[in-house]
Amino acid sequence: MSGEKNWYAVHTYSGYENKVRKNLEARVESMNMQDQIFRVVIPEEEETTVKDGKRKTAMKKTFPGYVLVELVMTDESWYVVRNTPGVTGFVGSQGAGSKPNPLLPEEAKFILKSMGMVERTVDFEVEVGESVSIVDGPFKNQAGEISHIDEERYKLTVLVEMFGRETPVEVEFDQIEKL
Repeated sequence: MSGEKNWYAVHTYSGYENKVRKNLEARVESMNMQDQIFRVVIPEEEETTVKDGKRKTAMKKTFPGYVLVELVMTDESWYVVRNTPGVTGFVGSQGAGSKPNPLLPEEAKFILKSMGMVERTVDFEVEVGESVSIVDGPFKNQAGEISHIDEERYKLTVLVEMFGRETPVEVEFDQIEKL
């Protein structure tokens, strides 16, 4: 099976986003599509409103009528998603028989990040003892040596010099560059 996994925007009947996610997840299970269809996400963000002096937090859909699906585009995965109850089609399809274009990586990353679900991709290998420069966050423009790598949490501990001594700081993979 060839192909890489990408995020696709899928159009649903309005108000059917949760139903589509449940239906699609059930179909992935029953049709053994776990190697082609990975995650179904409803783009939403937390919205806090104050009514009668009471603070209320609820999830608000940022793109009503759409779900994002991470999949490897094959005839089977395309068919399974398209024929899920509540789905009206893929966004970016040119014609009836043509496969859709995936979201651009930066589009998917932007949407996921706004939901607090940062897509974790590490484009380089780092090792303990390696020197790196911190390019983002509170320790930006500091350089240091990696003392610990926590791959599961996508965090690194970097020893940076502060006040004349080495201090361990925790940063994420996308906050560093190799020196």
